[in-house]
Amino acid sequence: MMKQLLENSALFGANAPFIEDLYEKYLKNPDSIAAEWRSYFDSLQQTLTITTRDIPHTPIIESFVQTARSPSSEKNLAQLQKSAIPSIRDESKERKQITVLQLINMYRFLGVRLAHLDPLNHQQVSDVPELDPAFYELTEADMETVFNTGSLVGQEHASLQEILQILRQTYCGTIGAEYMYLTDLKQKRWIQNRLEGPRSQPNLTADYKRHILERLTAAEGLEKYLHTRYVGQKRFSGEGNESLIPLLDKLLQHAGEIGVQEIIIGMAHRGRLNVLVNTLGKMPSDLFLEFEGKKVQTLTAGDVKYHQGFSSAVMTPGGIVYLALAFNPSHLEIVNPVVEGSVLARQHRLHDKNGELVIPILLHGDAAFSGQGVVMETLNLSQTRGYGTGGTVHIIINNQIGFTTSDPRDSRSTLYCTDVAKMIEAPIFHVNGDDPEAVVMVTEIALDFRMQFHKDVVIDLVCFRKQGHNEQDEPMVTQPSMYRIINKHPGTRKFYADKLEAAGIIEVTETEAMVKAYYDAMDAGHNPNKTILYDYKSPHSVNWVPFLNPGKWNQPIKTEIPIDELKHLVERLTDIPATFKLHPRVEKIIADRREMGKGNLPLDWGMAENLAYASLLKEGYPIRFSGQDSGRGTFFHRHAVLHDQNRLQEQREDGTYVPLRYIAAKQSDFTIIDSMLSEEAVLGFEYGYATAQPNRLVIWEAQFGDFANGAQVVIDQFITSGEAKWGRLCGLVMMLPHGYEGQGPEHSSARLERFLQLCAEYNIQVCIPSTPAQIFHLLRRQMIRPIRKPLIIMMPKSMLRHKESVSSLEDLAHGQFQAVIPEVENLDTDKIKRIITCSGKIYYELSAYRRKQGITDMAIIRLEQLYPFPHENFQAEIDRYPNTKEIIWCQEEPGNQGAWHRIQHYILRHKRPEQILGYALRPSSASPSVGYLALDRFQQNELIEAAFRDKI
Repeated sequence: MMKQLLENSALFGANAPFIEDLYEKYLKNPDSIAAEWRSYFDSLQQTLTITTRDIPHTPIIESFVQTARSPSSEKNLAQLQKSAIPSIRDESKERKQITVLQLINMYRFLGVRLAHLDPLNHQQVSDVPELDPAFYELTEADMETVFNTGSLVGQEHASLQEILQILRQTYCGTIGAEYMYLTDLKQKRWIQNRLEGPRSQPNLTADYKRHILERLTAAEGLEKYLHTRYVGQKRFSGEGNESLIPLLDKLLQHAGEIGVQEIIIGMAHRGRLNVLVNTLGKMPSDLFLEFEGKKVQTLTAGDVKYHQGFSSAVMTPGGIVYLALAFNPSHLEIVNPVVEGSVLARQHRLHDKNGELVIPILLHGDAAFSGQGVVMETLNLSQTRGYGTGGTVHIIINNQIGFTTSDPRDSRSTLYCTDVAKMIEAPIFHVNGDDPEAVVMVTEIALDFRMQFHKDVVIDLVCFRKQGHNEQDEPMVTQPSMYRIINKHPGTRKFYADKLEAAGIIEVTETEAMVKAYYDAMDAGHNPNKTILYDYKSPHSVNWVPFLNPGKWNQPIKTEIPIDELKHLVERLTDIPATFKLHPRVEKIIADRREMGKGNLPLDWGMAENLAYASLLKEGYPIRFSGQDSGRGTFFHRHAVLHDQNRLQEQREDGTYVPLRYIAAKQSDFTIIDSMLSEEAVLGFEYGYATAQPNRLVIWEAQFGDFANGAQVVIDQFITSGEAKWGRLCGLVMMLPHGYEGQGPEHSSARLERFLQLCAEYNIQVCIPSTPAQIFHLLRRQMIRPIRKPLIIMMPKSMLRHKESVSSLEDLAHGQFQAVIPEVENLDTDKIKRIITCSGKIYYELSAYRRKQGITDMAIIRLEQLYPFPHENFQAEIDRYPNTKEIIWCQEEPGNQGAWHRIQHYILRHKRPEQILGYALRPSSASPSVGYLALDRFQQNELIEAAFRDKI
């Protein structure tokens, strides 16, 4: 009925009666309906090929009814037909015109289902009735009828036969497009112009076609060479998806042509070696050394060859483009948020606000893209303010199989493996991998869309996997019918070479020469890709040299700040615009902070933490802080972001005030983000960001430390092992609220034991500060000290407001972070019979119990840094008490959790032979904590009493 409506929904469906009623009102009185609808109907009158303006239908229908009842019905009917209906023929054509527009629209929606996408012709193509003209009562007799083509790109009028030919060429060839779910009409029009204009037919020069063949030859050549030289060795072959190499070549060259300066790539292991050599330019000789186990070992652990990252540069028509392939573990898709974080960091470095200079490219497997939850999480980050990178080009290496699962009924619940991308309205371009020219065309369209609209876009490269899951696997065992077809497939390179030979573009001898030239280069260990620039150093690269040989972790570092400077920072932090209305509770907190700056109140955690950030910002260290409630703080202590209580809903941008952005005239940037509800993708993102920005303090805060296990893959595969495997330094800070306050199994423990289990080779720092001054010095140390190691902080909850967990301005103006805090009471060291060692808030409960019981022969020392263990400091405390016979480790956690199993080995190393080591802790438990408040309090009291028991 209305062309515009038809372009936005597949059929009128349940909306039809409503639309018809509106149209009837419009015909009676155009001013009786909304202006938007009136505009639609006006355009309809102009679009339809009728000579007389449409008239209301209801009176006509009613007249027919009355005429039928009249004695002279035949005469009246003839008269009515003559006066009320301009032409039955016009009405019939009008109806057919509408159905033609519907048909055009349905091809845009559903043409992909008839597209020839599978190079194996293995998947059965279902009938799509909506694409059959008969569905709209259009017959063979209508084929030569000329219709208005509406918004179909090209000629305004065409016969039905011509329209069908255009639609089938455009949407049912070797390219299948999905984009009609986009709500932005401008984006849909853009895609229609790029596809319908050339009818999805590439227009390439003969020289470029030869170039495609050369790239296919390289892709196939490397795999065959490795297969014969290193028989049976795992390489996760890219055979069957050789078109990936010309795809990436086009992507890189076109990106450089339109001004891109850096491209960061993330991918899993399938075809990775091919990309490393043929796209990034890794020397084959270096790859061969890895196969032969002769590569020089410079790392403590290293990683397999198909996880390795690489960086290089390529020459393009627009200049040099820097390339980096991110290191990646075997956990499929987990590299996605890491790449996005690295890209954003580089964009910030280049002041690339719109994402036009640095872009991310992510390569996925079909099974992983639809199967791994981190894909959805990363997609969900793409358009948010704190994580958007201006759009990602996603490339699905669609082998139509995941390990041994090839039946879509088992691998996913969606029609296509790419359907998850529709959640962010990313257009999807499916393309047959056996048509490399279509692949190249789609690649250019996808990149241009990303650059034009700064949105994600997906290329689904439908291909196959010639070998098994790896080269030692036999795929015929589980996929006999698929692999019978694959074994007969000559290969994409052969298909394309035959096509060019038949077209007279290339001779057989030339194709043979290409193959020989590539094999000769492999034999020589050289890379024949002439676009690669070796030893290129990007002008925007970061200098990591200061952090490569940092010295000992416990070297003294000055983190104090003069007290006058601290007072000035307090003034800046509490200077709130007069017109800004604070919530009464927040107003009280700000007022108290003013008093803290004057020395009238002790410093609490929120004040000390904000002072640490303020001082670093003023000294030139930018800060990025993210988490699910980071601006305010989950426990209402930080208030780095203030909210105007008088703001209106539409004034959200103007309704916040961030004091840390107004510390000094030339201070560094402060970004704080209340993230989406994700741990895995957000933590991965921040890790990626931190690995590219060593001079920025990057912090991720869990709402509760317990929730960090939702990102355990990031912790295990990147944060704690990235340096040992790949030599990747990272100064990321993880803040994990931790402590037993009776809040149950998921709100008590940050799983300290897991981090301690991962500690080795000075890879990370694990700290549990117990005073505001400690968190102040710890955060400053993380940036000022020339060491970039991940810092895991067990942050307090109830201790944030503990009346004894306070500090003074003097504590910040003097001293440094203390890895061990000695006994603070004035006890007679010669009379101490027991040393109680602990970490975290349990200290204050132990201290209160000792005070209440009048105990004077037991000292309490706090271990504030559990790893790297402060051996010298701890030994000094043991030596301080010459007559001590007993050492107790006290913790809140159950015996099979917490620090006990790791810490006991350190204590045993430092205790004297005559000293006895004991413990006070909760009973071992399958759960981190109990859920019953009464039982929790009982256990807490029991373990405190146990620390002071008469006998160990």
